[in-house]
Amino acid sequence: MSLTQRETTTEPETTVDAGIVLVPHTHWDREWYEPFHVFRYRLVTVLDSVLSMAEADPRFRFTLDGQTAAIEDYLEIKPENRQRVEALVAAGQLALGPWHILLDEFLCSGETIVRNLQLGMAGAAALGGTMKVGYLPDMFGHVAQMPQILRLGGIEHACLWRGVPSEVSEHAFSWEAPDGSAVRVEYLFDGYGNALDLLAIPEKIPAALVGYRDRTKERWGGAPILGMLGTDHMAPDPRLMEYVDRFGDGTFPISVGTVEDYVRGFAHDGPARTVRGELRSHARGNILPGVFSIRRSLKVAMSRAESLVLEAERLSATHTTADFEPYLGMAWRRIIESSAHDSVVGSGTDETVQQVDARLQAAAHLARSVRDDVLTRVARNMPADAFAVVNSLPFARNALVELTIPRESTDEHLVAEGAGGVTFPVQPIGELPTVLGDETMDASVLVPRVMNRIHGRELFGQLIDGYRIEPGLLEFSVAEVPASPMFDIGEFASALEAAVDRRPGPWQLRILAQRRTRVLVDVPVPASGVAPVRVRPGAAVACDDAARLLGRGVANGVVSACVEADGTLTVTGADGTVLRGVGALVDGGDSGDTYNYGPPERDVLVSRPSNVRTEVLEEGPLRAVIRIIRDYEWPRALDPETRGRSEETVLVPVVMDVELRRGEPFVRLSLRFRNQAADHRLRLHVPLPEPVSGSASEGQFAVTERGLTAEGGGGEHPLPTFPAYRFISAGPATVLVREATEYEIVDAREIALTVLRAVGSISVNVHPLRDEPAAAEIPVPGAQELGTEMSVELAVIPCATGWSEARAVRLSDRFCSPAAVVRGRKRGSTELPALSEGLRLEGRNVRMTSLRRVAAGLEVRLVLLSDQREEARLAGHFERITAIDLTGAALSEADADGEIELSLRPWEIRTLLLR
Repeated sequence: MSLTQRETTTEPETTVDAGIVLVPHTHWDREWYEPFHVFRYRLVTVLDSVLSMAEADPRFRFTLDGQTAAIEDYLEIKPENRQRVEALVAAGQLALGPWHILLDEFLCSGETIVRNLQLGMAGAAALGGTMKVGYLPDMFGHVAQMPQILRLGGIEHACLWRGVPSEVSEHAFSWEAPDGSAVRVEYLFDGYGNALDLLAIPEKIPAALVGYRDRTKERWGGAPILGMLGTDHMAPDPRLMEYVDRFGDGTFPISVGTVEDYVRGFAHDGPARTVRGELRSHARGNILPGVFSIRRSLKVAMSRAESLVLEAERLSATHTTADFEPYLGMAWRRIIESSAHDSVVGSGTDETVQQVDARLQAAAHLARSVRDDVLTRVARNMPADAFAVVNSLPFARNALVELTIPRESTDEHLVAEGAGGVTFPVQPIGELPTVLGDETMDASVLVPRVMNRIHGRELFGQLIDGYRIEPGLLEFSVAEVPASPMFDIGEFASALEAAVDRRPGPWQLRILAQRRTRVLVDVPVPASGVAPVRVRPGAAVACDDAARLLGRGVANGVVSACVEADGTLTVTGADGTVLRGVGALVDGGDSGDTYNYGPPERDVLVSRPSNVRTEVLEEGPLRAVIRIIRDYEWPRALDPETRGRSEETVLVPVVMDVELRRGEPFVRLSLRFRNQAADHRLRLHVPLPEPVSGSASEGQFAVTERGLTAEGGGGEHPLPTFPAYRFISAGPATVLVREATEYEIVDAREIALTVLRAVGSISVNVHPLRDEPAAAEIPVPGAQELGTEMSVELAVIPCATGWSEARAVRLSDRFCSPAAVVRGRKRGSTELPALSEGLRLEGRNVRMTSLRRVAAGLEVRLVLLSDQREEARLAGHFERITAIDLTGAALSEADADGEIELSLRPWEIRTLLLR
């Protein structure tokens, strides 16, 4: 974030009358300290009154919180009022959109932000029109690329409160994204309810208005006051228009309008002051950064749902022409509704959190159903004894996949065969059991029980390959790919009934599986493509850059990790960069709440394990894994009498798997434990060899650079904890993450990632780092995560030249989007098909954030994550390419003939339509 003073004129004269423009509104948290349906019940009452007031007086205006979810929730209960709503929208009395939901911008992906805006604008348009203001009244800070997103949606104005730096002394400023796109921001410097107190006592309204004007006149500079008249879940005052008529004289004019009515009088490029980048200052509004680390399971569920639906879109666009929009659209709606700033943050009651989690799980299920359908279609062209490895990313890569194959003897060597007879190395990792069932039952019940277990040909998850009936014995042979062409269930039933009649008494029932082995294969897969692979007996294949055990650790010729006595790692990169102490765990107390971490008066930090043990899980050559188990004695909870951590401790074993794959330039870490302590914060540390002056993290279409401190000045201590969505970088260390993660640079020498924060209240009235409550003091025992199995996956890249040279953009895509694998379904053919390639993208720091099929063709969204212009190349099966904005309007068009060179400006988001 930076401030620059431009040499431009001040705000132009406004066409709005002087005085005050009152904006009746309600801020509608869809779910929070009550679950959705409880709040919707209240919403119906509020909007009933809004419609009645608007119809009674054509001068009345109402801004419905910038989100269409509220009006859609209302009309679901009262569909008979749709025409009334449409009439008020057409008359300019009811402002809807542009968002579907007021999101937390840092706790979802940039693509979710875009889809939210598109869904909101479409929903508002269906009811008569959308408000052309990026209304963001209560978000806990704002992402750097929001101005560019809004401009791509045809929006030139924003209106917001939190996160604005203290240097902004006016009521408006120009907010600039990293690419240079800018919007005019109407700054709600006194919050989104600044006019409530002014009208609280009718007899004192004139004096209150003049007093407020005098106190804030330097901000307004002659412009009319914006009077936000509303707050959380509030209906408009039915006496409002009476007050306007009674007190709105020539001395102090009072008018009523929407947010859009107010900003319409200002040019979008009018403010002289410009703020660039993200807005995360604590100066005039609490930004409540503890929400990044509370209820980690919601952050995991959000990222998983987003990843699955994006993967399903890419796969379906590449491999089919089928219309999956009813399912994928439903998944997106659930994701977007869960991104609300009091939903995914985890600051609601336990029942609200359960509701959000269920919605995200449903989104993941919808997306997984589409993905699996597409993979099944791909498998139809693959022999039944082979597998299809499917890469949904637009660049070629090696995919490490796990396969289950039949294997007669563990003594034979295995080799993987691909298209054209090319061979790859194989790593066996375990034998599967052959006895799936062995039990004894009486002949009188044998036939019905067995017949109930058989479904066509399926038995215990595999297919019947044969059976043997002897007196007192029924034995099935099952296999994933049976050798026999068919199973006649009628013939089998007749034979079994006859045998049982001849031999009453006890019978042994056995289900034996074909001998099977789990193996790893490292398969080269083309961009957006499919590679066939079959594992068969054969001579071992040489393996370059093999992962292997080396001394007390693992190495692969590119990077190594050595396990130290305390259970931490020394990680060495290809350029000689050494990171020591990686994976250290530091546990401390937390007397805060779901919104803010709070250090106890008497804290006890636990950083040394009481015991460390290791075991080798896999030795390579494709994957080497060492398991480290560290036992910690953590204080059980906070002691209310001492205001410190209790002397009683609980034993918590923490498992950390250290994984190195063939040729990968990073070390994967998988951490898990069952939480047994309350009121604490656990962080994983990555120490740095030298002090640093700042950090950078990726998220929401940008890599944001930050210093070691945060700006304070308001009612909240400015803890320098920050959000990351895909990676964090400081000095020579880059850490890849899979979901929204809180981090801090501690003492300029260590990256500390929050693994768990456990507290027991939505908000506390007295907080050590916050002046005022963030909400009511409502107990949330679920936020203590007691008994919860916690797990975190991350990866560490040692590279002295930073995240760009380390290729963190490309590597984070690989880390977060594993290839899919599916067994072939084509019978009667053994020939492996050729490799297939789909859309291919070339460019070091260019990411494809979305690929989906739309009515007009394939829609692709790209973002350049760099402060330097970069050339990219897009290749595939298309003849014409159209650049479009987020509304679908064409910006430029060109012939392509299957390939096009793109010149992207720094941090540019570009959406393309391929035909």
